[in-house]
Amino acid sequence: MLSVAAADSRRVLTSTEAIVGGERRTLAWTGVAERRVRDVTIYCVHGVPSRDVHSLEGIMRTNPSLGRVLRAIGVMLVITTTYLLVARPGQMRWGATDAEFARAMPGDALSHDPTFLATRAITITATPEVIWPWLVQIGYGRAGFYGYDILENVGSPRGLRSADHIVPVLQRLAVGDPLPLSAAGGLMVNAIAPNRYLVWSGTSGVYPGAFTWALYPIDAQHTRLVSRIQWSHHWLQPKLLGMDLFTEFTDHLAVRKILQGVKDRSEGRVESFARQTFEFVTLLWALFALLAALWLVVRGHLTRPFLMASVAGMAWLIVWYAGIPVVLNVIVNVVVVVLLRADRRRAAEGRVTTVPTPAVMTRAT
Repeated sequence: MLSVAAADSRRVLTSTEAIVGGERRTLAWTGVAERRVRDVTIYCVHGVPSRDVHSLEGIMRTNPSLGRVLRAIGVMLVITTTYLLVARPGQMRWGATDAEFARAMPGDALSHDPTFLATRAITITATPEVIWPWLVQIGYGRAGFYGYDILENVGSPRGLRSADHIVPVLQRLAVGDPLPLSAAGGLMVNAIAPNRYLVWSGTSGVYPGAFTWALYPIDAQHTRLVSRIQWSHHWLQPKLLGMDLFTEFTDHLAVRKILQGVKDRSEGRVESFARQTFEFVTLLWALFALLAALWLVVRGHLTRPFLMASVAGMAWLIVWYAGIPVVLNVIVNVVVVVLLRADRRRAAEGRVTTVPTPAVMTRAT
């Protein structure tokens, strides 16, 4: 629709027609239009004043689909920046002290100037001798990972549940033995010192990377279990980069849960399958809420697309990386869903009741 007010007219014309030379004529809307309407000259390109057509706002208005995609990309940049500046530094040293983060550990020589270096730790009320059997039997097709079994043990010949007891046959581990992480592959045992440390590494390359578990006694009843993972991203190898990025964003969730699982078993308790699965569902919920928000932005189904998608992104970062209780995960997710549904409803109502009026630039003759 085109809204034009002539200098000597008694009404505002809101249509694609105008009075020209005393006659009612239709003005072309598509493309570039220049028509004299008494004392008004109109210049527009798809409803955008010609002087603004090359600005970012003009581009987004003349090409709504592109504008929506650009908004989604902007949201992703905000989320990524927040992850790199806030979430990543914290998740790279979850539970670890400054001394533990700076300490040299077995396996450090297996990675040169790693781009991913994470040191995490947890205090366990048990001696290294009690903790060690739980560590040495970890692995896919072995005792599991004591974490999110519904994902990590899918297809395992030993079943979906991680072991809740010491498995004698899995206690014999030697350098060079394979250490499966999934049905698709895994690592190998690079170094082992009973009751002290266990190092997994890649199977090829001069610097294959390392995944180290080490036990440091605090006193007669307490031990620090420290995990260190170090490797470098394969930026020039697309086939490997996908797995690198998956590990970048999910490794913290897995390792944190493994540390908690080892602690629980060493202290004589095991988290129920239902509870750990529910926690896993809340993590997926936050991720899907973010993806849904981005989809709604691209489809143009939100009245405040950038704000709503950014809220979903921040909620995802909180649920995944803040380590808050599961009940708070649920509350955060519910709030995001409610906000998205409400904003989408407003957008739907707006499309029904509002007739868009394009921008017009006028020039007096």
